[in-house]
Amino acid sequence: MKPILLAVFTLLLNSYLFFVGSVSAQSAYVKLTKGDSLASLSLTYELPAYSKVYDEQRDPFNDANAALALAKKTKRNVLIEIGGNWCTWCHKMDAFLLKNPDVYQALHSKYVLLKVNVSDSNDNDAFMKALPPVLGYPHMYVSTASGKMLWSKDTAELQDSDGYSTGYWLDFLQQWQLKAQHR
Repeated sequence: MKPILLAVFTLLLNSYLFFVGSVSAQSAYVKLTKGDSLASLSLTYELPAYSKVYDEQRDPFNDANAALALAKKTKRNVLIEIGGNWCTWCHKMDAFLLKNPDVYQALHSKYVLLKVNVSDSNDNDAFMKALPPVLGYPHMYVSTASGKMLWSKDTAELQDSDGYSTGYWLDFLQQWQLKAQHR
């Protein structure tokens, strides 16, 4: 009976994560240990609001300062993700991260994620002028906790023929974490 309940719970959890998408399902930090399955994930840390969704009302300067402070406190880098709720590939990337807990774990354990909205109603022009040009959406930047920009990345480089690649993502996260530690 127990394996059946576990299978039903896993199916319900997967369905829930699929339907709630990036807004509420991504609101918790996923902690995995060796051998964990999706059914046994423990949600242990609430992500800051600026890490959850693209919000036209948020001030990216205030959010960036908060992200840098958190990055310093937790000895992580900052991954700035530029996009919007209108962006199909932004939603695909969020769905990919939710379906790949090893990538989600690596992202949130090594980086403070800062999502910055760009849209017709709020292009956050002053903030965007301080960054290198965006090559497409979503676009990412890697920064140290002290605010030193290390990398500007087109997320298309994280895709293979099937969409986003777990291997490319993990390599990217590891590579830029290591480079940041040596600067």
